[in-house]
Amino acid sequence: MLIIGGGIVGSGIARDAALRGLRTLLVEQADFASGTSSRSSRLLHGGLRYLAQGRIGLVREASHEKMRLSKIAAHLCQPLPFLFPVWKGAGWPLWTLSIGVKVYDLLCGGNNLGKSRTYRPAELLKHLPGLRREGLKGGTSHYDALTNDARLVIDTLRSAEAAGASLRNYTSFVAGTASNGTWTCTVRDQLDDEVVEIQARTVINAAGAWSAKIPHSTVRLRLTKGVHVVIDHARLPVSEAVVLPEGDRILFVIPWGERIILGTTDTEYQGDPAAVRTDPDDIDYILGVVNRAFPEARIKPDDVISTWAGVRPLVAPRHENAGAPSDVSRNHEIRMGEPGWFDVAGGKLTTYRLMAEQTIDQVGRHLGAHLPRSRTAELPLSPGPHSGVLPPPVEREVVAESCRQEWVVHLDDLLLRRTSWHFYHANHAEIAERVACWMAELLGWNPERIALELKRYQNAADHPPRLSPATGSRE
Repeated sequence: MLIIGGGIVGSGIARDAALRGLRTLLVEQADFASGTSSRSSRLLHGGLRYLAQGRIGLVREASHEKMRLSKIAAHLCQPLPFLFPVWKGAGWPLWTLSIGVKVYDLLCGGNNLGKSRTYRPAELLKHLPGLRREGLKGGTSHYDALTNDARLVIDTLRSAEAAGASLRNYTSFVAGTASNGTWTCTVRDQLDDEVVEIQARTVINAAGAWSAKIPHSTVRLRLTKGVHVVIDHARLPVSEAVVLPEGDRILFVIPWGERIILGTTDTEYQGDPAAVRTDPDDIDYILGVVNRAFPEARIKPDDVISTWAGVRPLVAPRHENAGAPSDVSRNHEIRMGEPGWFDVAGGKLTTYRLMAEQTIDQVGRHLGAHLPRSRTAELPLSPGPHSGVLPPPVEREVVAESCRQEWVVHLDDLLLRRTSWHFYHANHAEIAERVACWMAELLGWNPERIALELKRYQNAADHPPRLSPATGSRE
């Protein structure tokens, strides 16, 4: 089996396939998790708002997967209460939301990560003292979990490799032709500029936002842009996550150690998925929603430590005028467009394991093989020694482990995805220079390579170190 795409879906498929005894090769055109899979809200959740859209099956499916991930990847699943304030004339009525969170618990199999409840205004303000009091009707709480999306990919890949899968980042799919039940495919190793021919009985297109552009793909996508910003916890000292209604959307305030994640947006995107960036308007929108809910916070763009932007590869609806981006279904599709060619598209971070299981089930039927049942819902992932929801300390030992065991090629691979140091720490430039020197010792970089890697990192970072107006130097 050849898998195209090293994001969360491709990594899950590689793990499931290898565990069931299939010879598996996964190729990723850039770094593992460098697309959507490192640019999410970092949540494992069923999607409470999908209940209002009547998507009960999707919520049940994702809720069950959330609970499975809490077992097999406990180190990447931090249970977190989400407080949902209700103001007069905005969002769902309190009574509707109170019923909704109870239904949400039931859809987790009646055993969520914690029990939901309803609050009167005074009770809610004890949890969120800075919340806007005018028109406050009360609120609810329900439980979901905070994760580290890029680490979930890397740890899934570590598990896939341990089961026998072969994994190659910076290796792109070029072309493929089918003959007599076999696909002959060409891939290019971008590091060595070497072209290799591979034969596979099945090819899985799991390229996410790029999947519609892969030769032989039958995927039609509707891409939407999501932006997140990170501020210091002291600027908005909440200990529980908050769900803020904004029109027909919601925005999260998520505690993340010493930081707070704010997001996300949901707007149409037509450009190159690799070139998506945070615009000043995106930051203004997010901070505007938060400041209206917490009027004393007065968070400003200068308070932003880092940002990330990504695109959601949603399966395009059959009708072009299918409503706002937030109305597009998060369901996934697995389709065999040609014999042995499978397109896997859509879905959510939370449901990646299920998508992988269903994909390999279909592959087994196509091959006429009696594959063993999937065990990915029971077997724990193989975590790296420094893997967790929060970034590890900035230490040489962490860099060494990532370089030797986790397919790190470039400086941005490590700062953005293996460790999240760029997003968590305000002194981006200082850390980048220190880490680049450590990587030079480990990987044999010369001074010219160090300079190139620092430049590449600054170009890859969505929110680079700001320049001092006085000197032009990095702060």
